[in-house]
Amino acid sequence: MIQALVFDFDGLILDTEWPEYLSWQEQYQAAGCELPLTTWIESIGTTAQFDPYALLAELSGGPVDIAAVRAARRARFAELMAAQTPLPGVLEYLDAAKRRGLKLGVASSSSRDWVEGYLAQHGLAGLFDCVKCSDDVPNVKPDPALYRAVLDALGVAAHAALALEDSLNGLAAAKAAGLFCVVVPNRLMQGHRFDQADLRLDSLAHMPLERVIQFFTAKAQSTQRPEERGNRK
Repeated sequence: MIQALVFDFDGLILDTEWPEYLSWQEQYQAAGCELPLTTWIESIGTTAQFDPYALLAELSGGPVDIAAVRAARRARFAELMAAQTPLPGVLEYLDAAKRRGLKLGVASSSSRDWVEGYLAQHGLAGLFDCVKCSDDVPNVKPDPALYRAVLDALGVAAHAALALEDSLNGLAAAKAAGLFCVVVPNRLMQGHRFDQADLRLDSLAHMPLERVIQFFTAKAQSTQRPEERGNRK
């Protein structure tokens, strides 16, 4: 039986991924080059060693005014984020989870200031029983430490928790921690395969939480040994 939902943040609760990529891409284009999408995707859901300023200097073939690029990029990102609201289905899942008495957690590779700032901005901060971020663990996704920290804080076993993710790094972390995982690819990841995923949805709005829980309850029962299910004869 599912007892807890653990949400990723960036790209799952709020689409920060596309505005961040777009704000960087515009800086690259202004310098006469392109930010390769494949390079950016590798950093989604983790803190991969990617220096966008160094790559910009390399691809543009000239010096980069880091302070000017940073200011312009952040201003554009803030402009794009001003139009963002929680992604489709997120509010409905949170409401349904509360009605079912499920515990709620967040496992994010981003900083606590980033995650809690946006949660508060959108009125979601008080809905979660636990929020674990990069500040809380030595290694972020794809390492399972974030998910293990959330499970410990919630007091829930891995097999009784369901992760909601949007990236390959997030999926790998959830599965390594032993959770079931629903993948809802963000717009940058939609062309990728998620072979480890237990369920893939184009949007949380496409399947109500009740049906998702029924799916995983049946999945868990089908993998139990007969003696675990009990003798009903």
